Amino acid sequence: MLAKIGAVAQISDRRWTGQGYEVWTYRSVNQVPLRAGPKAWAVNWCALTVVSETTGEVLYPKAWATDHALAEHTIRALVSAGRGRCKIENENVLKNQGYHLEHNYGHGKQYLAPVVVQLSLLAFLLHTVRQRCDEQYRRVCAALGTRKTFFDAIRAVTRYHYFRGWEQLLDVMLAGLQLTPG
Repeated sequence: MLAKIGAVAQISDRRWTGQGYEVWTYRSVNQVPLRAGPKAWAVNWCALTVVSETTGEVLYPKAWATDHALAEHTIRALVSAGRGRCKIENENVLKNQGYHLEHNYGHGKQYLAPVVVQLSLLAFLLHTVRQRCDEQYRRVCAALGTRKTFFDAIRAVTRYHYFRGWEQLLDVMLAGLQLTPG
């Protein structure tokens, strides 16, 4: 609707990727209501659509809302910051490597969500210290590749066996991986 009345500003750039050209189209509108109704907050909206020039395929469609003013000289930097933030969030070790720390943990009831976040951070800290200080742990992790695979292996091994301590668990894992205990 805003595009029909000419309220959407649009800028396009043609970029070489090393294998072909892409067309980056930036669109923006300042001071649009976030929702319907008289008390709605006004935000500035921007979007980036990256299209392959050769195939016409949409490679990257994304939109953001911000309180920063959008203009022709600011939109590229703001979109770049938005893409960086998305990249950081999507490559988050605590989210993707077996800790299951999603960005929505903060919406739990009373104290459960903060406790789960703190326990996840504590687990990450302890595994990081082990990675730096424990040779057996390093060898098991190197053999398994990722922490997520490591956690899957621990779940499988501890499902049927009780271990008196961490070292005994690592010895069994090293033996199962046919690595000599260090």
